[in-house]
Amino acid sequence: MGRILAIITVLFLALPQSLDARRFAVSTNILGYLYLGTMNLEASYGLSQHWSLNAGAKFNPFTFKLPSDDSTMQSRQQSYELGVRLWPWHIYSGWWVAAKAKYQEYNRGGLFSSRTEEGDGVGIGFSAGYSYMLHPNLNLEFGLGLWTGVKKYTVYDCPACGLTVDSGTKGFILPNELLLSLVYVF
Repeated sequence: MGRILAIITVLFLALPQSLDARRFAVSTNILGYLYLGTMNLEASYGLSQHWSLNAGAKFNPFTFKLPSDDSTMQSRQQSYELGVRLWPWHIYSGWWVAAKAKYQEYNRGGLFSSRTEEGDGVGIGFSAGYSYMLHPNLNLEFGLGLWTGVKKYTVYDCPACGLTVDSGTKGFILPNELLLSLVYVF
């Protein structure tokens, strides 16, 4: 996380000081909280009228005990993203397309079977969406995204037994986000 903040700081200091469309925004994806309480935050900086730089983080430390038996359900993670958005009309308004680099450390299981998988993934993501202006400082954002990359993983038979079923490194293509975000524009 420290490296990402250092990169963002250097990029901000290297930008020309006369940009007219220079605005900050912070957002949170409401649907992320519905997915087992995944907390998330994204900060954005307007580089020009059509480009913005985005940095985001997601965090979920929760494990839920299922009432029917002794099994658990979890989608614990910490992930960090750094990317850019292209706004054809104007930043923070209308349609956008985005590309980003992403790192994720995860541990999930109990959702569809008793097996759990943990590991690390790194890759690139692409997304698109629409930002609807509710107020000059408040937007509602909709979007969809995919990410692809490489993950190093270990699969366990159950959360408590520790019996390794599979492990290795492999590529993936996964849905990255389903966005329904509240955005505050400064």
